[in-house]
Amino acid sequence: MASETTERDQHPDLAALADRLRVRLTEIADRMARLIQDEIGFYRDGRLVALDDLRESCAANVEFVLGSLLEDGMDPTAARVTGRLRAEQGAPLADVMAAYRVGTRFLWDVVLSEAGPAGISDQALVRASSRLWQVQSLYTDAMTTAYRDLQSRQLLDQNQQRSALVEALLEGRTGNGNTLWEAADLLRLPHQGPYVVVAAAVPEPYRQALPTAEERLRAIGLASAWRLLPELQVGVVCVPSERLSPLVDLLRRSATGRVGISPPYDELGGTGKAVRFARIALTGSTAAEPVTVFDHSPLTMAAVAAPDVMQRLVQQVLGGLDDLPDDDREVLLDTLAVWSTHNGSATETAEHLYCHPNTVRHRLRRIEERTGRSLNDPRAVAELLLALEATTH
Repeated sequence: MASETTERDQHPDLAALADRLRVRLTEIADRMARLIQDEIGFYRDGRLVALDDLRESCAANVEFVLGSLLEDGMDPTAARVTGRLRAEQGAPLADVMAAYRVGTRFLWDVVLSEAGPAGISDQALVRASSRLWQVQSLYTDAMTTAYRDLQSRQLLDQNQQRSALVEALLEGRTGNGNTLWEAADLLRLPHQGPYVVVAAAVPEPYRQALPTAEERLRAIGLASAWRLLPELQVGVVCVPSERLSPLVDLLRRSATGRVGISPPYDELGGTGKAVRFARIALTGSTAAEPVTVFDHSPLTMAAVAAPDVMQRLVQQVLGGLDDLPDDDREVLLDTLAVWSTHNGSATETAEHLYCHPNTVRHRLRRIEERTGRSLNDPRAVAELLLALEATTH
């Protein structure tokens, strides 16, 4: 009390000014609140912050400033309460800061209007101005700190919840339709697909294979949600069929390693199965083609889906080539591969390999003789190509 009395004694005109403004506190807070509503978009409709609540916040702000005109070390508890409340209400921090600037400007106009009737000297008015902006800065800092602290906790909680929800989707543990709708809302995904699952091999444990994937995809209009696992980064992406190519292009540019993409599916409940397809597609990726779409290469997907089975198939179908020198065996398999991608034409294959068509025919006959499979038999051709695909993955 001694300190307060000393301050009032030293600055009686400031004390008089503060007393006059306190008498008008209700009126000042009401006018300030209405001015903020008029000038700041977030507050305008009063839907999230009612006028009474805004008026109460303004009154606490004004009371804090008036008390601080004559007293140092004021506790800005009201500012921290306001900061936390506005964060909970989802008010943009820029709008909250703008409201403080509007309120401070208005309060200074009120101080000036009272200065004459209160007999405030110019020296006291300068001190009042200095204290007003100093105190308002302290008040604003306290509000901002509280706002950001709560927002950080909210973001952490949301990220933890989103991460757990993505994990549940990937493991197929999402429950009924209502739960899936809630999951889509929380993950900011459309309720209806088509979706794909993207599986990317990480460069090292728990290091992202697709840094800032969600932000990159959002920039091209694709919503997604991601989960980082020890060996994979896995995401659910909502992508219309006509946007699949831009997705693949972006992944090729940004991935640090191999990437597999599942076939499209329409319901989030199908995510667990799609993860398996994405993993299979990932296995089919190579250094030359790091991004593999499951549906774009059914033969490759069949070859990598069951490695143990494929090893036995390769031995059974191509085992007759094993006793050849490595270079000779490689030439025969390369010729078969090119023949399979050039319409089964010896002429087109020869053009691609820079050799004579009869050379191609001779190599193909050797494959038929050693494998016991005719290239005129569709089933035999299917077996040969499946085994060939398995040897390259």
